[in-house]
Amino acid sequence: MPIFFSPGQLSQRAEFYRQLGQYASAGIGVVQALDQLQRQPPAASYRKPVQRVLSRLAQGLPLTDSLAGEPRWLPHFDLALIQAGEMSGRLDACFRLLAEHYSDRARLMRQMVSDLMYPAFVLHLAVFLFPFPDFFASGNLTPYLLKTLGLLFPLYGLIAALVYAAQGRHGESWRAAVERVLAPVPVLGTGRRFLALARLAAALEALLSAGVTIIEAWELAAAASGSPALRRAVAGWKPLFDSGGTPAEAIRGSGDFPGFFVNHYHTGEVSGQLDQSLRQLHRFYQEEGVRKLHAVAQWTPRVVYLAVALTVAYRVVGFYMGYFKQIGEAGGF
Repeated sequence: MPIFFSPGQLSQRAEFYRQLGQYASAGIGVVQALDQLQRQPPAASYRKPVQRVLSRLAQGLPLTDSLAGEPRWLPHFDLALIQAGEMSGRLDACFRLLAEHYSDRARLMRQMVSDLMYPAFVLHLAVFLFPFPDFFASGNLTPYLLKTLGLLFPLYGLIAALVYAAQGRHGESWRAAVERVLAPVPVLGTGRRFLALARLAAALEALLSAGVTIIEAWELAAAASGSPALRRAVAGWKPLFDSGGTPAEAIRGSGDFPGFFVNHYHTGEVSGQLDQSLRQLHRFYQEEGVRKLHAVAQWTPRVVYLAVALTVAYRVVGFYMGYFKQIGEAGGF
């Protein structure tokens, strides 16, 4: 599995799940579908992992166990959602959900990279341009490289570390730490939380429709949400369930679920139309989460550009103030 996901790699993952969803909707079994994808994969790097998964399936292992043998290729979030789909018999819906997830991530990343190109160009131009007069006057290359590459390389390292930290392939402790850091961030934290709630609602509806017990369905759906905070919250409900409490009572007493989710779930549980309420919750939080992340993708480059422009303006003003000061001192003013 690559250290970083590029937009192209995210699109390939989306296409992989999109084709699996199409095969599942057409009634084609997972083994036959994976065999077709192994022959004509979205990328050449998919052939060997898919081949190993097929080998495990041929030994009689379930799909989830077969995929679990590829932890460096398949993120934990994907595996949890596929497990929910396998248990509910709704693999087609789970594959479509994963395809939408990776398509949205690829689209957002492309938009952000495209919008960041101009501020990145301005930043590099400023970094190399401002120390150039001193280099031109002295001809000493070492101080010039220290002022330019010495600034850019740590910046590259910081960006690479942030991108690496945000990858979904890390363990739960790492992902929980990232979730805690991003949760207070305006718009971004809310968008991530909404998408996690959307995935939880979709997985829960599929599991309950397949006849999975309510307690087991909640545990599996929480894992499929991709949010360590939600998974821990649901795991802490066991004493309440053992004493005869209901999920509606649990989420009402939990601070991890917004009021809109609590009210809709409670209404569905009381009216006997929980499946319909969960579909509505999935649709609402999916749309709102995607909208907020699109806003982040639009405004992040603008904020970066503003910061770069202000930095350049500060350097320009400082340069001219120093220049006029030297003139004044030379003229005796």
